[in-house]
Amino acid sequence: MSDTLPSFEDTTDFENADRGFLGALVPGVITAADGRTVWDNDAYGFLKAECPDTAHPSLWRQGRLCARQGLYEVTEGIYQVRGLDLSNMTIVEGERGIVVIDPLISAETAAAGLALYREHRGDRPVTGLIYTHSHGDHFGGARGILPHGTEEGVPILAPAGFLEHAVSENVYAGGAMGRRAGYMYGVMLPKSPKGQIGIGLGQATSTGTITLVPPTVDIVRTGQEETVDGVRIVFQLTPGTEAPSEMNFLFPDHRALCLAENATHNMHNVLTLRGAVVRDSRIWARYLDEAIEYFHGRYDVGFASHHWPTWGHDNVVRFLSEQRDLYAYMHDQTLRLLNDGLTGVEIAERIQLPPALERSWHARGYYGSLSHNAKAIYQRYLGWYDGNPAHLWEQPPAELAERYVEVAGGPAAALAKARTYVEAGDLRFAATLLNHLVFADPENTGAKETLAEVYERLGHGAENGTWRNFYLTGAKELREGPRSDIVELSNPEMLMALTVPMLVDSIAIRVDGPRAWDDELTIDLVLSDENARHRLTLHNGALTHRAVTGEPRTPPGLTLTLTKAQLLGLLAGRGLQELGVGVEGDPALLARLFSYVTKADPDFPVVTP
Repeated sequence: MSDTLPSFEDTTDFENADRGFLGALVPGVITAADGRTVWDNDAYGFLKAECPDTAHPSLWRQGRLCARQGLYEVTEGIYQVRGLDLSNMTIVEGERGIVVIDPLISAETAAAGLALYREHRGDRPVTGLIYTHSHGDHFGGARGILPHGTEEGVPILAPAGFLEHAVSENVYAGGAMGRRAGYMYGVMLPKSPKGQIGIGLGQATSTGTITLVPPTVDIVRTGQEETVDGVRIVFQLTPGTEAPSEMNFLFPDHRALCLAENATHNMHNVLTLRGAVVRDSRIWARYLDEAIEYFHGRYDVGFASHHWPTWGHDNVVRFLSEQRDLYAYMHDQTLRLLNDGLTGVEIAERIQLPPALERSWHARGYYGSLSHNAKAIYQRYLGWYDGNPAHLWEQPPAELAERYVEVAGGPAAALAKARTYVEAGDLRFAATLLNHLVFADPENTGAKETLAEVYERLGHGAENGTWRNFYLTGAKELREGPRSDIVELSNPEMLMALTVPMLVDSIAIRVDGPRAWDDELTIDLVLSDENARHRLTLHNGALTHRAVTGEPRTPPGLTLTLTKAQLLGLLAGRGLQELGVGVEGDPALLARLFSYVTKADPDFPVVTP
């Protein structure tokens, strides 16, 4: 793989990142009501210095750009708050007030961003809210924009399917994804030249209150037009791109194009390292191509919900064309090599971008990477198995590690051999060998420290921000043990947005199957506020559920008549009598079911067994 960097003498990104600056939040620190710091952009002041040998110069450059903070004018009537969270908040001035696009992650950061806007542009009311897509960094701060009691009469626009996708991601694999997100975003790392310097897409994630105000207007088709507070908007639906529910849109009277998170100033993830469903880079490229043609000639600036805008129609077309080609090329070349018999790992080593894309700063792998994106595309089409029978029934990591260490001559010999690879600069294989040592004997302090040192060197040399954070967090946990700092996602509004089947699924995936093998029970939930009945069946250790129409064919052992809010209360541990739930049958069945429900460990080990 080539490592050709664009020219550091090209300062266009810096000029665009500074253009339209009106003022910064001083100090750049945001706190919650309890005094906790939920955002500290000033912590990145060290990025003003020259790049040290503990960081990749390209990632350091990206960090400098993303750490710029304040209110910026995009064009007359459109402003962006940048550097107060991972994402941007965009504000469009209407006839009576303002339309806010993507209110950041936390209510506290969104409120601070709104206050910064009002400081410079006046105390205009919020007259509209738009969510570009279904990821939490684009809706979580909604209550900082629309506090309780202020949303009446304010249209809230979102792409079709937004609500389901916004809340469902955390129902199924939320625990594991949250733990890995701590690695990906470098949550536990110090912000310093040796630690966390950003993630490429932005600097970090805020840690305030995550909220959700449900949409009132669904965007269901490309070409749909809406007028909010006198502001005309033309939409393009782009489902299955960077998010399952996403949209671009044009402000024709402002000649400004919002690109959501479909085109940003880095290579994005086809599969995030925290874990997710693999995205479709083929569809992603096609929607970017559609945007080029559909909106052609109708804008003079393109902006997104991360990074800085691009000005000039031809410059935006060039930017979109290169982003389109980036995702299409990754997809098509991975499929070409896949069909030649290469595995995902082999493709990741072989694939190389065209020179024109390698020389484009916005195509660099700061957040996604060519390596892990190629593996993700392989996974999308062929799954985890590479077809080699030796990989069909491999032993688990610890058992495999014990045998590798034995073959290497024992722990002392394996450690000595690993150190020779470190000295030779073969850090990748040294990490593999040392990882076997640690998994064979997690108390081997020499192996753990040597592996931590290797991870540090790999992290400090990584151009990709999330790779750096994974390596450095791994090093930290080898030395200090596992500890997560997962943001609490169970806000009541988020929970109320979950459907009853999702809530039941959230129980089913936590049932200790072997303990429940020999039990059998049925419980009906009659939702009085939804006029619906759901039957839960525990059988062979599996909790299944289905909707029941009409009278049930067989009677359940227990029927609970309740509202969705009461169901949430039950799941939170409150009692039937306390909640006033209607009970028919044996209430002990509910306690029996809940006795099998486990609680996941949020601090499970990652770099040790």
